[in-house]
Parts: sequence; structure tokens; C-alpha cells
Amino acid sequence: MSKRPSPSRADPTSESEALEHALRALRFRERSTSEVDRYLAARGIDEADRHAALETLGRTSLVDDRRFADTRASSLAGRGGGDDLIRHELARAGVADELIDGAIASLPAEIRRAEGIVERRGASSKTARYLAAKGFSEDVVHAVIADSRAEPLG
Repeated sequence: MSKRPSPSRADPTSESEALEHALRALRFRERSTSEVDRYLAARGIDEADRHAALETLGRTSLVDDRRFADTRASSLAGRGGGDDLIRHELARAGVADELIDGAIASLPAEIRRAEGIVERRGASSKTARYLAAKGFSEDVVHAVIADSRAEPLG
């Protein structure tokens, strides 16, 4: 029983296999470079082939961490996420801190997003807990709930 030699960087089939797996990972949603790398590693693709595939994907703009960060941040904010939740999710995806900061800076201010949620849900302790659970800062939660309760009714 002979062992199959491990694929080397010079082996075009292993590079194309890595690229094929990467494209499969990108078929349904955008992913960060780090997510694609982890995906390939989990499928047994060696480091050199992963690197080659990621380089090709980056060069062709199929993987772009800035675009991923902006898109993901916008999606999370649109679903009611606060800055802390967005920062956490992007960091978990392996996005660099400067790209995370830029993506969050491009969003409407956190307090404006929280005010929209309070307008829909009402100013209550339940809404305050909801905002906190969605990653809004404590200062923002207090500010929007206090401001809403201070307004005269009717």
C-alpha cells in the first residue's frame, strides 16, 4: 500500500482544487479572506495552495475584506445591530481592525439607529434590554430611552 504524496505548490491540480473549494464557499455569500482560509484548511488544503487560491481570489476581487466588512456591517446594522455587535462579528470573521473601524464609520450613527428602534418598539425597559442584547452601547441605550421618556405624550 503506497501513500499518496502530499500535494505541493507546483501541483496545478491541488491549486485548482483549492480554488474550486474556495469558489464553492463563495457561491451563496460573501466571505472574508480569513473565513475562506479557514474553510479551505478544514477541507485539508495545504497552506501553500490556500495562499495561492486566496491570492487569485484577491487579485480578481472575488474576495475583498473591505467590501465584506462594509456589506456585513450594513447588513447587521439593517437588522438592528449596534456597533459592539458589528465589531464583534467582523472581528470573528477575521477582518482587520482598521477595516472594521471604516465599516462602522460608514454607517448611520449608532444613536440614530437606536432611536429608530425605540420609535418602532417604544421606550421601555424591554426595549432597553433588546438594544443592549443587540450590541448598542450602554450610553446610547440610556440616552435614547431617557430622551423618549422625557417627551410629552400626545
